[in-house]
Amino acid sequence: MKGSYLIVVIALAIAICTPGYLAVGAGPSSADTATVKGTVKFEGAAPTSTRINMSSDPSCARQHHTPVLAEDILVGKDRELQDVVVFVADGLGNRTFDVPTEPAVIEQKGCIYQPHVLALRVNQKLKVINNDPCLHNIHPVPANNREWNKAQAPTSTVEETFPREEIGIPLKCNVHPWMRSYLAVFKHPYFAVTGKDGSFDLSNLPPGTYTIEAWHEKLGTATQKITVGSNETKTVQFVFKSRVGS
Repeated sequence: MKGSYLIVVIALAIAICTPGYLAVGAGPSSADTATVKGTVKFEGAAPTSTRINMSSDPSCARQHHTPVLAEDILVGKDRELQDVVVFVADGLGNRTFDVPTEPAVIEQKGCIYQPHVLALRVNQKLKVINNDPCLHNIHPVPANNREWNKAQAPTSTVEETFPREEIGIPLKCNVHPWMRSYLAVFKHPYFAVTGKDGSFDLSNLPPGTYTIEAWHEKLGTATQKITVGSNETKTVQFVFKSRVGS
């Protein structure tokens, strides 16, 4: 009896230490994953970006030698749409995932938030860096998380976390009214923010049926339902159209 018990314990230990072993609540092994990727496009006449006036703070204005344009709708030469958050909105069930130990970073540089849209995880540290020679005021305005408002001196950093999932949290500076960014907070790792090429890649997904959502600060949301199998890659495309007043 004792010998059989010892064999079971050893076998379990080997299984846990073997690559590909799937613990309860963990993600799939690398051999079983699926991928959803694609692009986000803009349809219609691309709006003209408005010029930002920084004359109220010369320390901001003199950091720029060319006009600074608003980043609310950025369309590429082939209609690629930038700064769209694409994510799994439904289909993961009750799976849980470890929180990243590295912080998500947003910088204030030239009195502009960089990046303009940042996605991070629930309870992951948000690190805000002030690389400007002036005072800033960090003020996220969430609907599902605690609102906070902190002054930030030059060369300093601020760290905070968000305990609940929420997409599209406005981040503003009370000192410089043109400064605005957006945060998206997720309880899982399956999200992406499109760059200049409008592309996204949601890799290492467990095979299954998912609702994939795309969110843009001005153009709203779009969803698609897809089923993807083990070792399969599905390609999807989202298309946003100009809205009145966008």
